[in-house]
Amino acid sequence: MDWIETIIIAIVEGLTEFLPVSSTGHMIIVQNLLGVPQGDAFVHAFTFIIQFGAILSVVCLYWKRFFSIEKTPCPANSTLWQRLKHKYNFYWLLFVGVLPAVFIGLLAKKSGLLDWLLDSVEVVAVMLVVGGIFMLFCDKLFNKGSEDNQVTERRALKIGFYQCLSVIPGVSRSMATIVGGMTQGLTRRRAAKFSFFLAVPTMAGATLLDLLDLLKEDTAWATSHNITMLILGSVISFVVALLAMKWFVDFLTKYGFKAFGIYRIVVGSIIIILLLTGHSLAMVD
Repeated sequence: MDWIETIIIAIVEGLTEFLPVSSTGHMIIVQNLLGVPQGDAFVHAFTFIIQFGAILSVVCLYWKRFFSIEKTPCPANSTLWQRLKHKYNFYWLLFVGVLPAVFIGLLAKKSGLLDWLLDSVEVVAVMLVVGGIFMLFCDKLFNKGSEDNQVTERRALKIGFYQCLSVIPGVSRSMATIVGGMTQGLTRRRAAKFSFFLAVPTMAGATLLDLLDLLKEDTAWATSHNITMLILGSVISFVVALLAMKWFVDFLTKYGFKAFGIYRIVVGSIIIILLLTGHSLAMVD
């Protein structure tokens, strides 16, 4: 990957990480358009690592929430475990929510399914269309959230299972978790914010696994150029995601998913037509 490819892919990642359009799917599409070799271990790792750069923007924007503990008093007859859960409830809910992704993600990675999916632009295109059609109707189906409904252990766990759907490129982790929250009676705004928070431990784990895998492989990839591309891509995705995140929450709260659904259907359909007619996505073969 060269400098231009890295910058373009990182900008796309930052713009799409929190939008329900699949950032991984868009990076795979852009990599194909730019002619970036698929199946390369470094390219796979780059795809996940710069996502973590974007996710760190959540910690920056919501730092007060990430570095605070519950200060309301706990019932006097509570056990030590109950007091700890009450005090650190925010972190406990993230832990519960990330558990399904740990098991499903590891299984997909160890089986080789994840690497295969990351190389398949066909899967991305189909899932963009399928997800887009669903998003045209999901506001009416699940728009019954109440401000009184909070994220509980049960809701966090169920949202975590919805997040597992995002192992398929094109599904969108953001869409899966936000819709998952809405099915549990959360408002779009509250579901979106928990989706952002849950992304931090999820992508931290995925990034760590990819770094460990890279270190276990032939370290020939660890050139100064590749390391520089990783750092550059992460910084760019962080800055762009920081700018895009608040806009998305406001837009989603006001307008819902329909516009994103239409966008997904259009993009996915164009790619499917190109592939079915024998055209390559690469702008330069």
